[in-house]
Amino acid sequence: MSYERKKIVVLGAGYAGLSTVVNLQKELGFQDADITLINKNEYHYEATWLHETAAGSINWEDGVYPISKVVDNMKTKFIVAEVTKINKDEKTVETTQGEFTFDYLVVALGFESETFGITGMEEYAQVMTNPTNALQARESLEANFKNYLTSGDEKDLSIVVGGAGFTGIEYLGELVETLPELCAQLGIDYNKVQITCVEAMPSMLPMFPKELVDYAQKFLEDRGVKFMLGTAITSANEKGFTVKVGEKEEQLYANNRIWTAGVRGSRLMEESFDGVKRGRIIVKPDLSIEGYDNIFVIGDVAAVMNGEGPDARPYPTTAQIAMQLGQHLGKNIKRKLNGEKLTAFVYDDKGTVCSLGSKDGIGIVYGKPVKGKFAAFMKKVIDTRSVYMLGGAILAYSKGKMF
Repeated sequence: MSYERKKIVVLGAGYAGLSTVVNLQKELGFQDADITLINKNEYHYEATWLHETAAGSINWEDGVYPISKVVDNMKTKFIVAEVTKINKDEKTVETTQGEFTFDYLVVALGFESETFGITGMEEYAQVMTNPTNALQARESLEANFKNYLTSGDEKDLSIVVGGAGFTGIEYLGELVETLPELCAQLGIDYNKVQITCVEAMPSMLPMFPKELVDYAQKFLEDRGVKFMLGTAITSANEKGFTVKVGEKEEQLYANNRIWTAGVRGSRLMEESFDGVKRGRIIVKPDLSIEGYDNIFVIGDVAAVMNGEGPDARPYPTTAQIAMQLGQHLGKNIKRKLNGEKLTAFVYDDKGTVCSLGSKDGIGIVYGKPVKGKFAAFMKKVIDTRSVYMLGGAILAYSKGKMF
């Protein structure tokens, strides 16, 4: 191995970025490279648990842990800063803590909410893209429920959720588990709570077969959730959502408004690279970008294609693929340092589980459909494994869901 110390800069400590650093630390000795990890927070948060924070199932602290517990100070320098500019040709990154130069750059800047231009959605709806706004969503809901005790306004007990995708359904599953307890604490009749989920597509959870989708829908409907599928949200306002029903617009009244239907990659991507759509850039099979074999893009800001040619489509941006990208990239950067040929990323789809609260769920695990308590158990296994893969056994024991 060449002992020239190259500068490797990793932007973002989500699943993809932190996985890259963890695997670089395994692959490289401290003398092989200078690794710098830059992240705007001191902590990593489990993005797939944010719906639990928003629904009050867990405290926000339960879903985060210090990045310092993962970083090996002998091999990686961790900088708490926000990235403000990427100069790809000058090989520099500008941040709120100064400028950093790189020989190799890993861009894993993560996701943010996408409203698709729906009027008022940013101003009037809550999102759950980080622990702060997930907690705000929960606190706002609790405040409205408490306000109902004096206002008597039924809109305080009404909840509209935009989107019946993965995040929306998992959030609803947590809500129907936690809200009865909240109502009991406040002395509110749970039957007065109205939960409406609006989805523009004619069906929900397109990644699952109809049998499992029907199971999830019935589970939630039996617990009071009303679905408006094939119904587009046209705007959000202080009263709730306006939706298009047939040729007419209808106002859904609710003081609790949650938007879960869209995410996109970091807006810094459009400012830094060409050919970016919704914050994502197509990467080559070795995870570098066209024209820059020293810049790698992974996670929510990468469009990793499932093949070549006109029929190729990007894989969905999930925690599972993000961690696999980090594992692969750690090995590829080692190959790069050794002057070896880089290998193409191959996605190993182990399956997906959608929780319906803590005791139920649906999913596909190693190609087989699962539902009910077993699906809920597998979700806990998956969540604990993600912590273990990034933080090791001690963190998995303290933060995982199996202990």
